[in-house]
Parts: sequence; structure tokens; C-alpha cells
Amino acid sequence: MNDSLIPKRFLLGKKLSNENLEGQLLPKFIALPVFSSDPLSSVAYGPQELLMILTLGGVSFLAFAPGIAAVVVLLLTVIVLSYRKIVEAYPGGGGDYEVAKTNLGDRAALIVASALLLDYVMTVAVSVASGTDNLISAFPQLAAFRVEIAVAFILLLTAVNLRGVKESGVAFAIPTYLFIGSVLLMIGTGVVRLAMGHQLVSPSAHFQVHVYTADLQNATQAAFILLLLRAFASGCSALTGIEAIANGVPAFRAPKIRNAQVTMVLMGATAIVMFIGVTALAIYSNVHYSEDPAQGLIGWHGSGPQLTVMAQIAYAVFGNNSFMFYVIQAGTAAVLLLAANTAFNGFPLLSSVLAKDGFAPKALLTRGDRLVYSNGMFSLMGAALVLMVVYQASVTGLIQLYIIGVFTSFTVGQIGMLKHWRRGKADGSITVKNANSGLFINGLGATLTSIVLVIVTITKFAHGAWLVFIIMPVLYWVMYNTKRYYAEVDKEIALDEKTIFGSKGDYAVVMMDKLNKPQLKALDYALSSRHTEMEAVHIAVDPERAKEFEAEWKAMGIEVPLRIIESPYREFAAPLIEYLTKHRENNGSERISVYLPKFVVGHWWEHVFHNHRANRIRKQLMYVRGVMVTLVPWRLESADKVNLFERRPLPGDARRGDTVRPATRRHARGRNVVSRFQTTRNPDEHEE
Repeated sequence: MNDSLIPKRFLLGKKLSNENLEGQLLPKFIALPVFSSDPLSSVAYGPQELLMILTLGGVSFLAFAPGIAAVVVLLLTVIVLSYRKIVEAYPGGGGDYEVAKTNLGDRAALIVASALLLDYVMTVAVSVASGTDNLISAFPQLAAFRVEIAVAFILLLTAVNLRGVKESGVAFAIPTYLFIGSVLLMIGTGVVRLAMGHQLVSPSAHFQVHVYTADLQNATQAAFILLLLRAFASGCSALTGIEAIANGVPAFRAPKIRNAQVTMVLMGATAIVMFIGVTALAIYSNVHYSEDPAQGLIGWHGSGPQLTVMAQIAYAVFGNNSFMFYVIQAGTAAVLLLAANTAFNGFPLLSSVLAKDGFAPKALLTRGDRLVYSNGMFSLMGAALVLMVVYQASVTGLIQLYIIGVFTSFTVGQIGMLKHWRRGKADGSITVKNANSGLFINGLGATLTSIVLVIVTITKFAHGAWLVFIIMPVLYWVMYNTKRYYAEVDKEIALDEKTIFGSKGDYAVVMMDKLNKPQLKALDYALSSRHTEMEAVHIAVDPERAKEFEAEWKAMGIEVPLRIIESPYREFAAPLIEYLTKHRENNGSERISVYLPKFVVGHWWEHVFHNHRANRIRKQLMYVRGVMVTLVPWRLESADKVNLFERRPLPGDARRGDTVRPATRRHARGRNVVSRFQTTRNPDEHEE
């Protein structure tokens, strides 16, 4: 194997053929961590954000935490049941986007798509930032490197996901199940200790809480309600990622629908138990968590970062610096980082569906070496890195952009399902029992999610969520106009009612700069094509050199007309284009072929020693109507050593317009032979 490919193969593994696609499908125990790590991990920051907002009103407001948590759990249950219906009705993937497109039209579908794409990016950013927070809680000395750690984790997640869905799922399964097991153990241990009469005391329990807002000190009704609604909106961050299973049904093993539904129920039940347990233990252990502890916690004199809610509960249940304290921190940090894996699976799948429908660039349809949509993953990585740097990996700052997008897709998807059930009930394609069940569940889901959407919009708008209302319309506009662009291209290249084949005339031009083997090989190739008319063209950027070349041409005795084109500004392409344009104007719809010799080298550093004029001329000739360009390669000895099956892109390939195409078979190599030019040529003498 080419040495240059060893790092890539070490990181990503060997290539997978299309026949391996079935083997990449996921069983339930792998699909759970792949598609559910986001909603499962959100119990680490959902209760934390809920408690942090309530703390703004003082300790007394923490009494409302159980009620708010109960409403969040109810909403989570309804959404899980709703998405089970979506999986059953639309098993082809796409989730809310497919539901909206089928039942409500393209405009509604694009609203959902823009919301989901933004939500997936936010999932990566918030999850990695929260995971970094938990890591810093265990190792405070890392606080100064918060952004660098977060960026490194995003790059690592991208590399792991590029190895393939199945391999990344196996890699992420152990940390996810470690998190679930350790949190359930912590909840169980905490409940047992409370039942035995032990008191759980968090490290922040002795701090008094400073009430930030004067309105809250006066406890006006408006401020009271607004604070509770804001806390509820923050707690709803635990609902993100639920839709990923509905989007990724095609990635499940058969029976796909059944496996996806079972996985969704397992995810919902586990998330509910952990959310209730973490919130309850935080209340019983008197966790006081503030966005700015120096201002919000009276008596706070800590110089290090504030411990997360999960860390404080582990402290209260297992004790500081205990083995399980670090297990909880490690498991929480790992699963929060891996929660981004939900987005790394959902975003590429959704973007590929959008590309298939013409709303996104076709490049997002391409599967990489490991049968994953690698271009989609790179797009997600780039967007997440920008957010991470701009917001300095702040969970509180990033989470304000969260939730609105996901509840937008929730609401539109549920409304689309209502139309689906009504249509199916009317035309008899769906039984009355199933239709009524779907109408009740999705109707309840649409009502609740629309209410939550209004709440989160009102409560988060002034805290940074206004940016969502700029980003989503921009995404909508881009996707809408991408579709229009593809429609215009399709219309332009479509066959006419009467298609006439054939052009009048066949004219060839061979670019000649000097007499050498590569130049004469290009001329030989053009002669073998037997054009009706052919000329050799020399661009006279140097008048003296042009005269010398004309003399050499006559001395060589080549019976092909030579045309010298003046170039007073020392350009190659512009004078040639001007000449060809005039020639076509004078000769009508004539086919023009331009032959350009081109060096092919085997080492990247050899490109420095060549001017790549053929590529530059080719790019400009592509815009001239009626002109076809043929590059005639001359392979240097260094190129003979390159294995085309393993040839990797060289530095500058994209800029020069070079592409690497794997060979279909190995060709016999050897030195190029120049044909003899005669007045009467034998076509069999042409070099293949």
C-alpha cells in the first residue's frame, strides 16, 4: 500500500464496498447509544438548567421544580408515543421532514428541515460544551483550556464517525451504557440512603441564594409566571434528539419498524427514570446552582469552576473524591460528548434526503470510503466548530439557541401526522381504530409542542434565541433557491421535442509551443481522429520565438497548416478564444476540438517545476460555446511508479483542476513513442 494512505487507513479503516452496506445496519442494542445518546445525556444538563433558572428567584422557587419536572416528563412521554406513530407511518427515514413534505408541502418541509439542521448543529455544540464542563468539574486545572478541549472533542467525534455507523456505534455503546448504569446506581443508592434516614448534602447546600431581579423580590404575578415558564423551557432541553430515531429508521436491521419502535420506547423509559431521579436527588441534597456563582451564591469564595449538578449529586451520594464520584463524572462527560453522535448520524441522513429532493447540494448524497455520508459530517463539524469558538464553549450561552428548532419540527411534524390520519381514515387506507389512535396521540402532541414552542420563544428570545430567527430563514432561503437552481438546470438540459444530432463541420486546433515529444504526440492524436480541417496554433507571446518556431515547423516538414496568433499582452487563452469565436461566427455551428499536451508527474513536488498552462487554458475554453477540449497526457518516468488504485490527491490538485480516478485495470507502462509524420499516414501507426 502507498505509504501516504497509511494514516488515513489507520484512522478510518479499509474501504467498504456497496455489498457491505447491509452489514452496517444496526441491532437495537447498538442503535440505542447511536440514536439516543442525546436525549439520554440531556438529563445531565436539563435538570441543571431548570434549577439554575429557578434559583434566580431564590431558594423558595426551587419548590416548583418537582411540578415543572413532572410536566417535562409528561411531554416527553407524549412525544415518544407520537414518534412511534411516525416511525410506523414513514419508515423510509426523514422523520418530521418527510411527514411535512408529504402532507403539508415543500414550504412546511423546508421549515422543518431548517429547524432540524440547526438543532443538529446545536446538539453537537451543547453536548460537547456540557461534556467539557463535567470534565473540568473533575479536573479544575483544565478550565483555561475549555475551548481547545471542546474543539479537539469535535474533531475526534468526526474522525470516529467517519469510520462508519456500526463501528462508531460499537465504540460509543460502552460509554453510553456506563453512563446509564452509573446514573441508575447513583439514583438507587441515593433513594436507599434517604429511605434509611441518611441526609444527602451537596457541596453548595450551605450557600444562600441571591435574588437577581427586583421584580422577583416583590414577587409580582407576571415575573412569577415568567420565571416558571423560563425554567420549564430550559428543562425541555431534555427532549432534544428524540426525533433522531424516526429520521434514521433505514439504519436499523430488519424488522426496521419494530426495532425502531422498541428502541424509542427503551430510550423514553430510561430518559424519564433518570430525569426524575436526578431532579429529585438535586432537590433533596439542596443543590444550589447559579450561572454566576460569585454573584448568585452568597458566601461563594471559590476560585475554581462551579461543580455541575451531576457532580454535586455524586458528591452527596458517594462522597467527594470517591471512586464512584469519578465514575459518574467520567461517564457523564463521555456520554455528553458522545451525545453529539446523535447529530453525526441524523444530520448526514437528513442532508442526504434533502439532496435527493434537490434542496441541498448533490455532494451530500455521496457516501465515503466507509459507507457514511462524509460530506454531511464535514458540514456539521464546520458549523459546530464556528459556534464553539464564537460562544467560547459556554453551555448557558449555546443553550439559548437550542430547543426552538426542535420544537418547531415537533409541532409541524405532529400537524402533518394529523392530516395523514384524516386522509387515511377518509380513503380507507388506514383502519378507523389506528386512525383514531393516531389522531388522539398526534393531536395531543401537536397541542403540547405548539404551546411549548410559544413558551420557549417568548422566554428565550431576549436571551439570545433571536439569532435562531435569523439563521432559520437563511437556511430556508438557501434550500429553496437550491431547488430552483436545480430546476432551472434540469429545464435547460432537458431534451427538446425535436432533437437534431450532428454539427456542420469538424475543425481541430492543436496547441503548439515548441517541437518536442509531448507536443507531437498531441498532434499525432489529433491526426488519428481524422478531422475535416485541422491547424496547429502557436500563440506568439514572444514575437522572436514565434518566428523561430515557424522556421522549425517548416524545417520539420509537417504537412499541417500552422497559424501564428499574436498576443501583445502575453496571454495564451484570451487570443485563442477570440480567434475560435470569430472562426465559429464565420463557419456556423461547427464542432471545434482543441488538443492540449499535458505533463503527468508522480511526485507532488514536481508540480512546482511546471506551469500547468494546459489546465488554465482548458478552464477558460470550457466557457466557449461549441468548443471541446482534449488533454493529451505525457507521463514522465516518475508517474510510471504511481499505483492508480492507491493514488491520493496531491497538494494543489483541486486548484489545478486535477482529479484522481482509480484505474479499471493496470496498463502496460513504458516510454512514449513519437509517430513518424508522413504525407500519407497509416492509421495503424498511431500510438494507443
